[in-house]
Amino acid sequence: MNKPVYRHGQFGLVVVDPATKRTVTSLNADRLFIPGSTTKLFTVSTAWDTFGSEQRTTTPVYAQGEVRADTLKGNLVLVASGDLTMGGRTKPDGTLDFKPVDHTYAAAVPGHAALTPENPLAGLDSLAKQVRDRGITHVNGDVVIDNRLFAPEPAFTTNPSPIIINDNIIDILSTPTEPGQQPTFTWRPQTARNSISYHVKTVAKGQPSAITATAGPHGVITVTGTLAADAAPYLAIAPITDPAAFARTALIEALHRAGVSVDAAPTGPNPAPPAQPPHGSPVAKLVSLPFSQEARLILKVSHNLGADLLVCLLAVHQGSHNCEDGFAAIKAFDTKAGVDLAQASQADGQGGVPGDAFTPQAYIPLLTYMSGQPQATQFREALPILGTSGDLSLFGTDSPAKGKVFAKTGTQAAVDSLTGQTLVTGRAMAGYLDAGGGHYWLFDVVFNDAKAASTDELLSIASDIAQISALLQQDAAATASATASSP
Repeated sequence: MNKPVYRHGQFGLVVVDPATKRTVTSLNADRLFIPGSTTKLFTVSTAWDTFGSEQRTTTPVYAQGEVRADTLKGNLVLVASGDLTMGGRTKPDGTLDFKPVDHTYAAAVPGHAALTPENPLAGLDSLAKQVRDRGITHVNGDVVIDNRLFAPEPAFTTNPSPIIINDNIIDILSTPTEPGQQPTFTWRPQTARNSISYHVKTVAKGQPSAITATAGPHGVITVTGTLAADAAPYLAIAPITDPAAFARTALIEALHRAGVSVDAAPTGPNPAPPAQPPHGSPVAKLVSLPFSQEARLILKVSHNLGADLLVCLLAVHQGSHNCEDGFAAIKAFDTKAGVDLAQASQADGQGGVPGDAFTPQAYIPLLTYMSGQPQATQFREALPILGTSGDLSLFGTDSPAKGKVFAKTGTQAAVDSLTGQTLVTGRAMAGYLDAGGGHYWLFDVVFNDAKAASTDELLSIASDIAQISALLQQDAAATASATASSP
């Protein structure tokens, strides 16, 4: 904490032994700090408390029209229901897959993000096969994505949509070849809606690697940059700018792969949904994994889109199409958990806007409440674990605290145009310290305002905060052991 890099910023810290309700350590615990993604603890806890561990989302497809023989004379309508993954991360064992640095962070942490091996179009392929299994081999009409579950929320930087395919991004993975040559590349998910204009060159070993992908007119994604000959495969991403139209194209192509022809062109616009929402028996449906799995994904990789989506789904649960109404549910949960609202400010689901601020103390009632719920173990193990899982798997791999710190991490940073550096406005961790014997202490540690000259320096700040959490865990274990052995 006394390193020169921290001399112009401020630390906040609190550690509580819930068994005795004793505050073990405290520093600026009642001061508001920029929290970064530790904000997700409030969002995910509210949703978990509201929906329950076993809640599943069903995405139905309806046949709107008459089916004669094998032909639907009308439209197929997919009703988007806010399924975060749409089958695109599901492993054979029925859990959701992720990497320590998620592909959604490819632009924020260049050169570190990785892809999971699952097919991002798996859910649409399943729906298409179900349509074919119902005996429909031709659609004499169109395919419609009914995206009306909730309205767009411009205040959320991720702009969540009720239909999400591959986190609503296109992945472009480049592999170096020989200096002066173009790298090889692949991209996904591939549909007729997008094409790649690729302008990347392999450069000499040890040279800088930097690749950007920009979505342009007519679905053309322009990829530019350089890739060192000795570099690992490099992931770049571009946004899917119209999720409903993209999903429509992808579903029509999935239907074609399943043996169902559609008269409408796959690259056309997404038609307006029917005036009355479809009802009755669907011809296909995709059922998500339990909510506990989606919560685990959001917490482990700090999934920004998923956290903002939860705010919108909380609004829908209350009968509203306005995502802002989801904060009423979060406020009610905070109050029930005993959070002092004077020490909490929240303006999105994920912790990425100026309206997010919490004191270290604000996390303690939330962590206490969740540790007393039936899902306590699930919740704790859904958090990143030091040296073991999630984005904390990058830190503490050789620490005696490995596997014993369960904490949501948070980072907030901005470009300093004056010096070309990055201003790390916030790095934080909040969660549980394994004190041994099935006991867990509660903690939050946060630092605001340090400059980093590179991604490596930013990661070194994250490493320091992780090291502080490791020292706190070792202190907790030593204190608990001494207390247990005293006469």
